[in-house]
Amino acid sequence: MKYDVKLCKLLRKLEIAPGIFDMLVDAEEFAKIAQPGQFAHILVPGKTLRRPISICDISKEAGTLRFVFQIRGEGTELLSQFNAGDDLDILAPLGHGFTLGDTDKPALFIGGGIGVPPLLNAAKTYGKNATVILGFRNADAAILEVDFARAGCRVFVATDDGSLGHHGLVTDCMDGVDASVIYACGPTPMLKAVCKVAQQRNIPCQISLEERMACGIGACLGCACKLKHEDGTEYYGHVCKDGPVFDAENIVWEH
Repeated sequence: MKYDVKLCKLLRKLEIAPGIFDMLVDAEEFAKIAQPGQFAHILVPGKTLRRPISICDISKEAGTLRFVFQIRGEGTELLSQFNAGDDLDILAPLGHGFTLGDTDKPALFIGGGIGVPPLLNAAKTYGKNATVILGFRNADAAILEVDFARAGCRVFVATDDGSLGHHGLVTDCMDGVDASVIYACGPTPMLKAVCKVAQQRNIPCQISLEERMACGIGACLGCACKLKHEDGTEYYGHVCKDGPVFDAENIVWEH
């Protein structure tokens, strides 16, 4: 795994929903090698541990990385206070991202809440062959649906309260969708439900897991997750190094 630490200029910062920020950074060397589904570790003032932030989009032509994150504690609150022109201390690209299949075949992307951003770059690769189902609490929390649509993807939105799109679960919107592969990221109950449908329909499925991380490179062993080998034996892997993207069939879901 090739990664490095660099100071990257923050080019743009927007608050795209309450407490959710969109940052574009000048990161030419990272952009050259970053893959969809990977993440970065960003240093914030006064904190020893970096904050893991998923890479939302990659432009190899412009040499930029895009991060979309939600304030969930002191660290992300401090990160949200950076402004255009500031330098960000970034360790990247980290982790195992999505393995893209034949982009001429139909693919299904399913994201929930802040699990939506890691899917954007991969979905853009499939373009018109991608169906994207996004789930949010309500209309105010909805993000990036326009970005997916601009990439040519067919987009469906589901909300818990019915204030935008389908009133219900993202899995409700999976019926009748043709897909050669499924990519998903979001809350654990949603991921478990998506995996169940994928298994029933015999569709390969890749899952991006969210987990608290400390070092981000597999040294501290803090982000352990239960996995299984092909023979069914179980073992503990680590989200930061072995993931965050895993084949759904290798994940052992805790009951």
